[in-house]
Amino acid sequence: MALLEERRKKLAAEGLFDEARKKPLPYLPRVIGVITSPTGAVIRDILHRLSDRFPRHVLVWPVRVQGETSGAEVANAIEGFNAMSQTGAMPRPDVLIVARGGGSLEDLWGFNDEVVVRAAAASSIPLISAVGHETDFTLIDFAADRRAPTPTAAAEMAVPVRSELIALSRDRATRLVSCWSRMIERLKTELRGLARGVPSLDNLLAMPRQRLDASAAALPRALRANAHAHRVDFSNIAARHTPAGLKSLIARQSDRVRGASERAARARDVILQHARRDIEMRKARITSLGQLLNSFSHKSVLDRGFALVRGSDGHPLASAASASPGLTLEIELKDGRFGAVVSGTAPKKTATPAKISKQGSLFGE
Repeated sequence: MALLEERRKKLAAEGLFDEARKKPLPYLPRVIGVITSPTGAVIRDILHRLSDRFPRHVLVWPVRVQGETSGAEVANAIEGFNAMSQTGAMPRPDVLIVARGGGSLEDLWGFNDEVVVRAAAASSIPLISAVGHETDFTLIDFAADRRAPTPTAAAEMAVPVRSELIALSRDRATRLVSCWSRMIERLKTELRGLARGVPSLDNLLAMPRQRLDASAAALPRALRANAHAHRVDFSNIAARHTPAGLKSLIARQSDRVRGASERAARARDVILQHARRDIEMRKARITSLGQLLNSFSHKSVLDRGFALVRGSDGHPLASAASASPGLTLEIELKDGRFGAVVSGTAPKKTATPAKISKQGSLFGE
């Protein structure tokens, strides 16, 4: 018991007993693989129970279920079923049952073997453990996807009851037929109600027939009125094409042309009058702006005897303080320009005019 508990804790720590890794059983497997002794009562109980519930194809892998080699044989059987091909000559089982009858702890010890537990945990085929009776527990029970208390219960887990499926199918088929019948009757009732609301063919054609009769009755009158209107139009056209009519037409066209020419002449005179007035206004405006420009120009100041002094940058000097010694100047009079160089500054209180040298320099005293 101490060895069994130690082995259980070890394998549980590795996650071999986790519920998350357990696979669901197929609802109706095609092939069931049974790993048990071929001569014991267990295989007969399983086959008998499968035959009662839902006969399926069964593959038996014979093994020893007791003794020193039983664990290795069971592990080899699980691995052998998993190694079978899906398309091989021998069909691969959809679910596995590992089964054995009841016994002592020593008799069931082969199913506590670590190699058996690891093979059951690694099986890709869903596996049902049915070892011993309901009160017996082995380590393969924890690693299997489902545990059955007995081999007979394992067979019941593997397949549903065929008679119950047939009864359920018949019940659902009956309910389906009943639903279809009720739906058809409801549609018939709706169709009859809609048919009562649809007018008959005579009612549908009554209004178009009346309109046709009215149009047929009005057609002769319309034809006569149309012929009369065309006759009047023809008479008017014929009257216009007589010599007198043509002369009147030509006179009217000449009057229209003469009136158009007169209107065009009047429009031309108005346009020319407006153009001349606009030109005179623009000339007066330009003359006024020219006079204003001359009044503000420095030329008129120069004509009165003043001079315009500019610095080397071409800008006028506004004060004597801006004329530093050595500065090149340009002096503009009313009749021309000449250059000068500042050699000194005049005393602030003297009113003596500056003397200009022959070279054009400006000397202050």
